[in-house]
Amino acid sequence: MELLGLAVGLSFIAGTGITLSYHRNLSHRSFTLPKWLEYLFALCGTLAFQGDPIEWASNHRYHHQYSDTDRDPHTPRHGFWYSYFLWIFDTGSILQKCGGEENAADLVRQPFYRFLQRTWILNNLALSIILYLFGGFSFLVWGMGVRNVLVLHSTFLMTAASHIWGTRPWKTGDLSTNNWWLAIVTLGESWHNNHHAFEFSARHGLEWWQLDITWYIVRFLQAIGLATNVKFVTEAHKQRLNCDE
Repeated sequence: MELLGLAVGLSFIAGTGITLSYHRNLSHRSFTLPKWLEYLFALCGTLAFQGDPIEWASNHRYHHQYSDTDRDPHTPRHGFWYSYFLWIFDTGSILQKCGGEENAADLVRQPFYRFLQRTWILNNLALSIILYLFGGFSFLVWGMGVRNVLVLHSTFLMTAASHIWGTRPWKTGDLSTNNWWLAIVTLGESWHNNHHAFEFSARHGLEWWQLDITWYIVRFLQAIGLATNVKFVTEAHKQRLNCDE
């Protein structure tokens, strides 16, 4: 149980670094954090083994800009397995189809994110050493191996499944869907059709029953005064989208 708890705990830390920091805070600017806390969450995101914040945000912004077209970095229109993980190895194609990281210039301008761009692998190496020193090989296997498998495949599955299976309450012009069965392991990211309809929103689970753990964390940070300028969907936004349909 100790080893399972280690894997789950580190998965939550790294996963929150992706969903709260890389995605909602840095890619979409859905809320504002004090710089020290923004940087801390981004540092946690590097432990998910999904690259640095600049590259991640750039790819994700292109995904929204060209969603489910030939220029989308990871649309399932190119095949399920391409969308699941093969696109990661196709960086040359992304550069050719979409462009470079100029769409993430707001992050490139910040020295800390350029620092993470150079050191994110070293952060994982440092964590590996710490785990080994504290618990030996078993801590290393569960804290890095098992944990990375959980986090990476949760992200891979969300990327592919949320443009193939599920419901589409909003006509967004792409293939994005809502998947209730993915909400727990993705910390609320799988309300993907909601997200594509209102990508500015810090809250993805728009209904009370739509589990969105990342939103609960943001809401807590807002309640204690650490998250400000929190953007969310209003009835006016919903009506405007319905009118646009």
